[in-house]
Amino acid sequence: MAERLSPPTLAGVLTLKELVARSQREYRKVQELLSYLGSALRNLHNLSQFLQLIPVIATRVCDGEGAALLLWQEKEQCLYLAQFHAHREDWNTGLRVQLQQYIEQLPSGTAHQLFAQIERELPQALGVATVGTAVIVAGQEQGWLVVLSEQPGWSDNDARKQLLTLVADQTAVAMEQEQLRLALRERERLDREIQLGSEIQKHLLPETHPQIPGLELASRYFTAQWVGGDYYDFIPVAGSQRWAIVIGDVMGKGVPAGLIMTMTRGMLRSEVLRGNSPAGILSHLNQVMYEDLTNSHRFVTLFYSEYDPDARQLTFCNAAHNPPLLWRHQTQTLMELDTPGMLIGVEPQGQYENGAVTLSPGDVLVYYTDGVTDAVNGQGIRFETTGLFQAVQDACALHTTAQDILEYLFMQVKAFIGARGSAGDDITLIVVRVTD
Repeated sequence: MAERLSPPTLAGVLTLKELVARSQREYRKVQELLSYLGSALRNLHNLSQFLQLIPVIATRVCDGEGAALLLWQEKEQCLYLAQFHAHREDWNTGLRVQLQQYIEQLPSGTAHQLFAQIERELPQALGVATVGTAVIVAGQEQGWLVVLSEQPGWSDNDARKQLLTLVADQTAVAMEQEQLRLALRERERLDREIQLGSEIQKHLLPETHPQIPGLELASRYFTAQWVGGDYYDFIPVAGSQRWAIVIGDVMGKGVPAGLIMTMTRGMLRSEVLRGNSPAGILSHLNQVMYEDLTNSHRFVTLFYSEYDPDARQLTFCNAAHNPPLLWRHQTQTLMELDTPGMLIGVEPQGQYENGAVTLSPGDVLVYYTDGVTDAVNGQGIRFETTGLFQAVQDACALHTTAQDILEYLFMQVKAFIGARGSAGDDITLIVVRVTD
């Protein structure tokens, strides 16, 4: 016959069952709270609202009576009380004020130093038990989550610290998502502005070619980024039949170079109205742009030329730009058009010289920027001026229109670069062919 359980033994079993049941209820409660927090994280639309949940969830998960979330302000190098929650009304006033005052008197230091100090001092400063852990975002301590209680022996529980760490980790994920979202929004804003800048820049460059008597024109501009630093222009010279044909390059690329290019265009067009010689124009342009270019740590190369249709004469001046190539139809030979001259923006009193050449029917001029000669193929070999010389020689021998010559030159550069090469800089080409 089975022995009956004695009343004390039965009471012990019932107590054990109650403890197991209570433990299971606590486990389910914790699971539900963490699951709710995870759901809120997946549907995160407002970080501020999400952070309001954190002290509430932390208090319940850790069976505390209140909790606080302190966040680190990197710019001000200080902590602030971001969120506070307590079951007790007196804590929402008195203890919250105590915590705020404690934070305000903390000395300067790194986030890590202050969090370590808080962990040591907070129980005594507030007169309550605490369990805290850092909120680590992208490897950086950016917050401190602490749960508070007056229960005896409450803080001597490793499980609470582990549960609090889970909540802190969810907080960190939410903060990192917000940082990424803000960074993405800022990037999209910058992209829109850069795209707008690119469109404005394209409108500043010639959209069509002018009708210059005796000349046939073709041009193409390729930017390595949204906004480029290359510049070319066709400008009517006031009070004459002459036309200025200009090409230039701002050191660097992207938005800074594009801004300098825009400034160069405006100032050069103003200088052309003065009616000076090419050397006089570049000399004065250098003087007025020197200070701005020096402050921006950038320089401009520029080749300025003027064509007189009546005399078929091209006068020119070079400010350290790549010399244009002149293909002589009669002799089937190439030459460079160059004069001594400093980059725009290097010296306030730069010296420039005029040059001149008389053109003949069938002659071809090729203006270019260093993006052409600096193009690199898959083996790391640059196109160089030798490659361009050969391409121009072949193009002029094979084709009789400026547009066909331009297309051939771009095709040669593209073929040289190949699938694995790169045009690391802006590329600009102008082809001018003398028709009669």
